[in-house]
Amino acid sequence: MLQRTIRAAIAAATLLTAASCGTATPPAADTAATYRWEDDLRQRLAVDFCLTEEQVAEYIRRYIPDLTPQQMRSWEASGALECMVVDGQRLYFHSAARNLFRIDPQCRAIKEAADGAEHSATEPANLKNLPEIIGAASAERPVAAPKRMRVTYTLTVAADAVPAGETIRCWLPFPRRDVPRQSDVRLLGASEAKYTLAPDSCRHSTLYMERQAVAGEPTVFSETFEYTSAGERHDLRRIAPLPYDTTSETYRTYTSERERHIRFTPRLRALAAAITGDAATPVQKAERIFRYICDRYPWASAREYSTIDNIPEYVVDNGHGDCGQVSLLFITLCRISGIPARFQSGFMMHPGAWNLHDWAEIYIEGTGWVPVDQSFGMPDYARNDDERLFFLGGIDSWRMAVNNDYGCPLYPAKRFPRSETVDFQRGEAEWRGGNLYFTEWSYDMKIEYLDN
Repeated sequence: MLQRTIRAAIAAATLLTAASCGTATPPAADTAATYRWEDDLRQRLAVDFCLTEEQVAEYIRRYIPDLTPQQMRSWEASGALECMVVDGQRLYFHSAARNLFRIDPQCRAIKEAADGAEHSATEPANLKNLPEIIGAASAERPVAAPKRMRVTYTLTVAADAVPAGETIRCWLPFPRRDVPRQSDVRLLGASEAKYTLAPDSCRHSTLYMERQAVAGEPTVFSETFEYTSAGERHDLRRIAPLPYDTTSETYRTYTSERERHIRFTPRLRALAAAITGDAATPVQKAERIFRYICDRYPWASAREYSTIDNIPEYVVDNGHGDCGQVSLLFITLCRISGIPARFQSGFMMHPGAWNLHDWAEIYIEGTGWVPVDQSFGMPDYARNDDERLFFLGGIDSWRMAVNNDYGCPLYPAKRFPRSETVDFQRGEAEWRGGNLYFTEWSYDMKIEYLDN
């Protein structure tokens, strides 16, 4: 892939303004005149692209001592080494060097020979959980193997990030109450006596609070809640194909394009047609798309989604993607192929391995919405075909679903574009002077597993 300049990246993302991104209300009058999305985006790109060529090369030489500039240029052209030209200087994504050894097959083999193969931190939990779900789930009762958790989630705004006395507005993630495999959600406490829980109709489930900043002190927002998360499994190979009701609202909505990130470009239309080929049923098409993405797009650390114009095209261009990126590619290819598909996200909550996570759902006529975790893919630890294809129609018990869509308004509405304009997981914060970006606050989650 040809390296891009920051100017080109900004031009590609100019529609993400406070008024047009669908996640914000117009800024207050005293800030509207000074806020520009182009300036905001430039700063976001500068956070992501912050390493010099020598800094990146220093890491690569640990495994490839005779590294040459020609090799660097070759990896840049392929998208395996992500960089951007800023004011005439080539700067690299902060995880570019580590990603190289995940993306490029030869580099991956070199690192594995030196360090051994990487294993997913979720593997120990899922080695037990997947057989548990497979053994308990049925076509009539696909939800199984519940796990109860107590969670304390904290967002801490750095001291003096906001002038003393100013009000900080904060949105924390909260488990959805309208997902069938997620139940008995209970809020046990919050750092502020006054708070607002988003109604179930909101696509992003949030707990909203406000607090005034104090000079020299961090501003801490927290919540504690309990909920039960179960696994789910649908054996798609045994589901009799039924024709879609193409007049239904579900079908029309979830086979349509979106303004951003689900676009039926000529390139993606051609790719979907090539992948699905002569597949006769929605399940056959979905499986071919699932396998294709598993085979060709390895996981790699991702730059902030707000800096990317079209995430599925980005995955195809660069030959890699993280969980949300490959999920959006899967969803787009499914919709092009006439399969209703949607985005879902929140956290993976595996003991010792919690993290942000995104996945997808597809709609099967006569069955309903079925989970698909494209990023978990076909796990190396699978011991049989049931486990190998588990995440095509299944999901493990260790989840916290927060979002039933992406890029939707928060509740109450945010005045400035979000730090993450696509997903919502870590939380969001702002004051009347502007959005508080990820560099100005931190987050943490403590989980108690109540079944143990």
